[in-house]
Amino acid sequence: MRKSKMTLDEMLAKVCTKTRRKAHADDAEHRLQAACVRAFNLKYPRLRGRLFAVPNGGRRDAVTGARMKAEGVVAGVSDLILLCRTPSYGALLIEMKRPGGKQSACQRRWQSIITEGGDFKYVICCDINAFMHEVGSYLKNCILPWHDNGNGDSATSPSTSIFSPTSK
Repeated sequence: MRKSKMTLDEMLAKVCTKTRRKAHADDAEHRLQAACVRAFNLKYPRLRGRLFAVPNGGRRDAVTGARMKAEGVVAGVSDLILLCRTPSYGALLIEMKRPGGKQSACQRRWQSIITEGGDFKYVICCDINAFMHEVGSYLKNCILPWHDNGNGDSATSPSTSIFSPTSK
């Protein structure tokens, strides 16, 4: 019995299907993270700039990868970091995953290293509700130069973002 050979069109269709699935998965995580950042900035406008992304993922050529590594890029770092200390933690580290997504070995290793001393809180969020819950719970204990009641506004807080050009 002879194995049937694939035509060029069949091979391309198979490869393109795999690529589209991977791109769709990456796109789902991107859309989730972008929605979470938008929601955070809307709910906590005075904290704009304290939540930021770490552009650590994605495909790169070898030269760009080597340059980024030389500049200090570390494999596995969380997707988002919220710089706001609490009595227990120095920052909230947020790994975004699409529903059903799992951490890579590098991400698990970085999580283990960075949380070992108990200095940082690390969470994994698979949807916007989990993200807003984790952030809201964390911010209840956040130490800021002004009091924030957890919904992003306060009579004693500055009238502009802490990182706006008009802030002092």
